[in-house]
Parts: sequence; C-alpha cells; structure tokens
Amino acid sequence: MMRTWFPRLQGNSRGCLAFEPFFLIPYSMVMTYATLYMYELGVTETAIGWITTLSLIVQVFSSFISGYLTDRMGRKRAVLYFDLLSWSLAGVIWAVSQNVWFFVAAALVNGFQRVPSTAFYCLVVEDTKPADRTYVFTLLQIISVIGGLFAPLGGLLVYAYGLVPGTRIMYILVVILMTFQFIGRHLTTRETEMGYRKMKETRDLGLRKSLIDYTGAIREITGSRALLLIFSVYVLFNFQTTLKTTYLSLYMADYLHIDNDLISFVPAVSSVVMLIVLWLLTPRIPEHGIFKAMMAGFALSVLSNLMLIVGPITHLGWIALSTVISAVGMMISSPYLEAAVANAIDDEKRAKIFSMLSVLILLITSPAGIIGGWAYTFDPRIPICLMIGAFVLAYVLIVLYQRRQLQHI
Repeated sequence: MMRTWFPRLQGNSRGCLAFEPFFLIPYSMVMTYATLYMYELGVTETAIGWITTLSLIVQVFSSFISGYLTDRMGRKRAVLYFDLLSWSLAGVIWAVSQNVWFFVAAALVNGFQRVPSTAFYCLVVEDTKPADRTYVFTLLQIISVIGGLFAPLGGLLVYAYGLVPGTRIMYILVVILMTFQFIGRHLTTRETEMGYRKMKETRDLGLRKSLIDYTGAIREITGSRALLLIFSVYVLFNFQTTLKTTYLSLYMADYLHIDNDLISFVPAVSSVVMLIVLWLLTPRIPEHGIFKAMMAGFALSVLSNLMLIVGPITHLGWIALSTVISAVGMMISSPYLEAAVANAIDDEKRAKIFSMLSVLILLITSPAGIIGGWAYTFDPRIPICLMIGAFVLAYVLIVLYQRRQLQHI
C-alpha cells in the first residue's frame, strides 16, 4: 500500500513509515492526558516539572552514548532494543503507576528514548536521496497528524471510565501497539550501508577512542556558523515543544477550565487543519520558499500562543481558532525545519553529529520542566510566554541563516 500511494518512498523509509501509525496513534491519545494523569494521582505541579527534567537529564546521557551505540550495534538493532526498553517497558510502568515514584521510575527508563531516536533518524535518512528527505519528513508529519485524529478516542475513554482508569487503558494500548510497531519495522527494514561501515569501524576503534571521537563533534558544530544557526533554531523549537507537551493540557484544564474529555479534541482539530493545509497549501510552497514558510509558521505560532493569554481566553471558539492557527504554523514549519537540519549534516558523520545535537538540545531544554513548573505555580501564563519568546528568537535566527545560505549560492 505504501508503495502504491507513495511511490517516491524506497527501502527503509517505506518500512519505517508503514509502521509509524502504531506509535503515533496511541501516543497522541495518551499524551493529552499524561500530565493530568500524574496530577490526579497526587503529583504536584512542581513535582511534574522535576520529573520532566529528570527524564531530560537521562536523555542527555542517552543522547551522548546514542551515536556510539547506533554505530556499534547497527541502526536496526539499536532502534529495536532501546525502543522496547524506553517505550514498551515504560508504558507498563505508567499503566500501573500509583504515586510519584512510579513516574520517577518510568522517567528513568523512558529517558533512553534518545538512542532509538538517533538510530531511527539514521535508518530513515541514510539511504534516502537528499532531494527526497523533505518528502519523507512531510509524510512523517502527515502520519503524526493522522495519529492526532485518534486523540478523541482517549477523551471517550476518560468520559466512560474516568481520568485515571481511562488513561491506564491508553497506556496498555501504548504497550501493545508500539511493541507491534517495533517488531514490524525491524522485519521490514535492512541495515544501511553506512551502518555496516560504522559497525566495523567502531569495533576496530574501541569504546574509549570512539567516545573521545564523538566529543570532537562538538568542535565541528561550533566551528560552523551555519550549523550553529540552524541547530539553534532546532533547539528553540524543541524547547517550546517540551513546555507545550508538559503544560498546555494542564493550562487548559486548570486555568481555562475546559472539561477533561473536551481537551482531547484539541489535537484532533489540529490534525484536521494540518491535513487541509497539506492538501491545499504545502504543494504550492516552492523549494526556494521553504525558509519563508518556516518564518511564516513561526509567526503564526506566536499569534496562536498570544491568543491563549489575551482576549476571551475561556471562550471555546477563541481556543479553537488559536488551535487552528497553531496547526497551520506547525504544518508549514516543522517538516522543512527537520529537512533543513538533515541536509545540513554529512552522512559520514550523521550519527555522531546528531547525537551531539541531541545532547545540546537536552542540555538547554532540561531546565524547561523545572522552570515551567515553578513559573506555572507563580502564573500559569508564563510557560506560554516562554513559548512565544522561543518562536520569536527562532524567527530571527532563521532569517540570519537564510541570508547566510544566499551568500554562499
């Protein structure tokens, strides 16, 4: 089916994308309620922030070793083994959680998700032509969007069984469907040529020398102004995503007083809008216009967040309009940003550079949970303001990056 509908997909990109819905559908359902689930089980806003930061600290460590493990084990084995650890096992812990310590344990396990993230990134990119990478990341965005359409199913479970039992059922679905995805993807992909080369090189080099070699990637990143600019944009984008994922649902339920079962319609509305944008607008964006698209997307994201702190913020129509604008902004910025980052990294150094990029992202975003938790207790609108600031700065940096790229044409 993937071959018929998306003929440009070849090899590993086809195998990776075919099973991606089995991750994104349960993820979209449960992430809407993850923070509320913790809150309902007695975890305070500040503790939620500390748990988020703890997970990010573990992710810093797993990001640092992810390049080595991806090269040492191979892309396929690294993504399989560590996905089973960081998502399937973590899902089991979340499903049976009773208090804050269960969430601490799940955060420690889930923090190793950066290893399969790096491995998956290499697996889907390395054997894909650079010209086709925007296409692949756009399809990944589509699958994510379609996954969001299933978020209201989580709302139905919460409505039928209550917040805690309904979320437990969602976590059970996470374990079943994600495990199916991990195994199915493993059986339908092959190790990349670069993966085989790096497995041999890493075995010959040894652990100590390999890790020293990976730390040299920091010098490569800091030595290139172009890489610093595009990576800084990527870091800021991830910073606001951390705040949004952790606090937006809580903000809507606690501050805007939206019913829990209605909150699940926010990602569903976003998904519908994204599909419309993908159908009507994205095909009309020329290749040379991707930077303008990113800038427009960031500007719309600023507007959508401003709407959540000014105007009739408790009016459902106003919140729906903010959601629509946010969805348009994300759809015309995120895939192009992912492709720009992918194309900025040399294939020979992809695992090394991407793992160090992940470390840099996490070192900067790790305080987001604590800062957001503290700020939320002071004023729930402050995390939204921080998201606005991240988008404004990203806009400025992408303008500088575009100018630099034009100078080198």
